[in-house]
Amino acid sequence: MYSYEALPVAEWFRRNRELAGFHNSTRALYQTIRELVENSLDATETYGILPTIYLRVAVEDEQKSWVSVYAEDNGIGIPGNEIPNVFGRVFYSSKYKIKQHRGVFGLGLKMVVLYAQSTTNKPVLVRSATLKSDKIYEYQIMIDTNANSPIILDRREYPNKYRWHGTAVKVVLEGNWLGAKKRIEDYLRRTAIIAPYAEIVFKGPDMDLWLKRRTTKLPPAPKEGLPHPKSVDVDTIKQMLLDSRGMTLLEFLTENFDAVGEGTAKAFLEWAGFNPNAKATALTPEELVRLVEKMKQYEGWRRPRADWLSPVGAELLEIGAKAILGAEAVFAVTRKPESYGGHPFIVEAAVAWGGQIPPSDKPLLLRYANKIPLLYDEGADVARKVVDEFHWDNYKVKFPAPLAVIIHVCSTKIPYASAGKEAIAEVAEIEKEMRLALRDAAKKLRLYLSRKEKEMELFNKYITFAKYVDEIAHNLSVITRLEKSIIAQNLHKLIEKKLGTTVDELVKHTLSLTSASQQEEVTEAMAQ
Repeated sequence: MYSYEALPVAEWFRRNRELAGFHNSTRALYQTIRELVENSLDATETYGILPTIYLRVAVEDEQKSWVSVYAEDNGIGIPGNEIPNVFGRVFYSSKYKIKQHRGVFGLGLKMVVLYAQSTTNKPVLVRSATLKSDKIYEYQIMIDTNANSPIILDRREYPNKYRWHGTAVKVVLEGNWLGAKKRIEDYLRRTAIIAPYAEIVFKGPDMDLWLKRRTTKLPPAPKEGLPHPKSVDVDTIKQMLLDSRGMTLLEFLTENFDAVGEGTAKAFLEWAGFNPNAKATALTPEELVRLVEKMKQYEGWRRPRADWLSPVGAELLEIGAKAILGAEAVFAVTRKPESYGGHPFIVEAAVAWGGQIPPSDKPLLLRYANKIPLLYDEGADVARKVVDEFHWDNYKVKFPAPLAVIIHVCSTKIPYASAGKEAIAEVAEIEKEMRLALRDAAKKLRLYLSRKEKEMELFNKYITFAKYVDEIAHNLSVITRLEKSIIAQNLHKLIEKKLGTTVDELVKHTLSLTSASQQEEVTEAMAQ
């Protein structure tokens, strides 16, 4: 005989931890670093603070594969009384407000705690202070998975003498450092590309990494807003109705949705066949379903606003890619906002060429969603499809080529292809914007490569002509009895006039458009 019982939400996530990326000890260590870094970035840049993040991984017990992870930031901190809930209660967040977040479910920190206590039975140590706080709060916390509530093992307060603000977290978990090392390094370097305004210091058992801040410019912070009428489903509407406080349908629409004024709401309700003055809570289940269907079908809504989004911007993408990839040239674009299913989104793309990028038979692809580097499941990502199908030969790119492509999608709802949140699904509107963004960036690359070809062509012509100058000047000097140096000087001026540029400008332009190895060739050719 079967026995059934309700499964508490925290216990369910503990049992199904692979849904949050905690598949095994290798992936779990990488995921822990990722969750802590992303929370630190959200706690800083969103509030106008230049992020400084310190990370440390240390082996605690080699035989048991226990490692500790420590992360500290200079963010806004967490109020002392909220720390237990933030780290010890699954699904603890605000309702019905939307804006771009790095995370999706708000589960990251809790999954780190759940994984740690399920593998080592060690609590998470949290130390935090808010801006201008005169106290630092420190907790040791575990999660009661049956009650979905925090277990506070220890709580302390310290005077905040130096007015430190931020959050420091330490967890001990089962982790495979050697297996995760390369992924962690890739993740941190790719994070530095998308966030060149951050300083990240990492210390590991056999790897130290210091990613310096490359700019003090921050991207605009996303605003918090209401959902678009096309973006909600029946269950969301049901939850909203519980807080409707006896509103009419007209009031319900105007107060709970973005850019829905009284005139727009009246026009929609009349079109959909609903009484504007009817009580929202009086809707039957059938009417509720019809209301949602009509909301999705109605074409009179305003487009979703992009105020809730925070694109990186072309300038910061170029700074980050040049610094971390060591590229010779980077060209980035940020597309105008678009939407799918009522969700606003923006696609950004950059192409990086030459320098330290190794030549390859296809472009190196760096994928991002809401500023998060996506390292797994590349083959399932629509960005890989877009890059592979792109006609690079139309843009003067011949493979193997030293080419890297960066594609970033920011949205209030990223359509991930799976629960692992490592690949973006094939949504027609997003795929189209990716192609257009890549085309716009590739056009800039083509212009650059065309200029480079022209400059090299002129340079080669100059070298061809100049190598005969000495011999011609000597012969003319014998015939005319004029100084050889004067004749040679006039011949060089004649060549410059023929090519339409001076030697100094030609060399300067050529060197600026060539890689280090090519610069050596140019210098040698000039010396000869």
